[in-house]
Amino acid sequence: MLQLTPLQIVGGRTLQGEFAVQPSKNAALPIIVASLLTREPVRLHGIPRLSDIYTILDIVAHLGTRHAWEGPNTLVLHTPDILNTVTPYALVSKMRGSFIVMGALLSRAGEATVSMPGGCAFGHRPVDQHVKAFRAFGVDLNEEGGNFEARRVAPLSGRYLFEMLTVGATQNAILAAVLGTGKVVLENASIDTDVIDMIGFLNSLGANIQGAGTHTIVVTGVSALRGGEYTVIPDRIEAGTMMIAAAATRSHLTLTGVRPDHLRALSMKLTEMGVRIMEQGNTLSVDATAGLLLPTDIVTGSFPGFPTDIQPQMSALLATVPGTSVVTDGVYTDRLTHVMELSRMGADIRVAGHVQTIQGAALHGAPVKAADIRAGAALVVAALAAEGQTTIDGMVYINRGYERLAERLRSIGANAFQPEPMLASAMD
Repeated sequence: MLQLTPLQIVGGRTLQGEFAVQPSKNAALPIIVASLLTREPVRLHGIPRLSDIYTILDIVAHLGTRHAWEGPNTLVLHTPDILNTVTPYALVSKMRGSFIVMGALLSRAGEATVSMPGGCAFGHRPVDQHVKAFRAFGVDLNEEGGNFEARRVAPLSGRYLFEMLTVGATQNAILAAVLGTGKVVLENASIDTDVIDMIGFLNSLGANIQGAGTHTIVVTGVSALRGGEYTVIPDRIEAGTMMIAAAATRSHLTLTGVRPDHLRALSMKLTEMGVRIMEQGNTLSVDATAGLLLPTDIVTGSFPGFPTDIQPQMSALLATVPGTSVVTDGVYTDRLTHVMELSRMGADIRVAGHVQTIQGAALHGAPVKAADIRAGAALVVAALAAEGQTTIDGMVYINRGYERLAERLRSIGANAFQPEPMLASAMD
């Protein structure tokens, strides 16, 4: 068994040049699941080769999907028949987002058994909004021993008002209603970019989904979907992470292959801090070389608000900025695994509930460990800004969200290195 080696970064260098942003993992995952709804092949461009992608491919393969890579980031998927409607815990426990296979299976096969999903170590993300939406549309759904058993007993129809903005439950409800003769209305639906992209993919195959980008989505069932070809949006979380890394290292960095309109909340905050942001088409330039950055306050929210998925990275940046900053995450209130590790590097962060009060200080290298994807990204940001060497363990998490990170960081001037994976001994 391969054992991932730590990432080693010697900080204190400025970043420069161009960084090509990877395609969106969080958009690609539901689109791969959505491919279950057609019997015909689909070709997806812009699929990052990340461990989460391989996990979802294992799940859909268990259900009947054949897949093949064409080149580095193009994936062909074909599900002529659903071979299994049960997704065991061993598969879905690896990733929370896998629960949306329930909607796809209900749509295509009329039944599904899905275990409670797993994923990152922080927080509790319940599936109650998924369950309530399904039941509102007439799904017979029961839970026993952590397994959810669902059956479509009639064409799905009706409406559901989500009690909160939720990306996953919106996607799950849409998937469940795509095939059939009913009509479903979702109110207070998520307007997140990943929801919009999944709807774009499904409509390109012949689905009838109206209201993408608004809080009211109407899904009118169709008898079947055709095959097709689709390109996934860029990864706004990786783009945001690199924008923050440029600011933390007081660098001038150009990001290519981005959607600046997906990054408005972060761009506004960085501009407020004294960073110069320049947009041109799908290129975004971040210039933090002008002088001292200013502290600021952050409150996370659903899109188009400030993303919770870059809260830890932003906390790492603010730990380098003189003065007092306050970061409040009301989306995932337990998203704090980065705090203790940043403190090992000299960060002054005090936590009260889900609020971080940060006093800027000089950071130094230290051995640290990532406990989830974005906490790992925060440690990378801090390591790039710190004096001395930082060794980041827990690469199994970072590799879930960032492709070939050490290699791509070196391409923009970072001193980053990850030794080749080691073969774990039989005793491990």
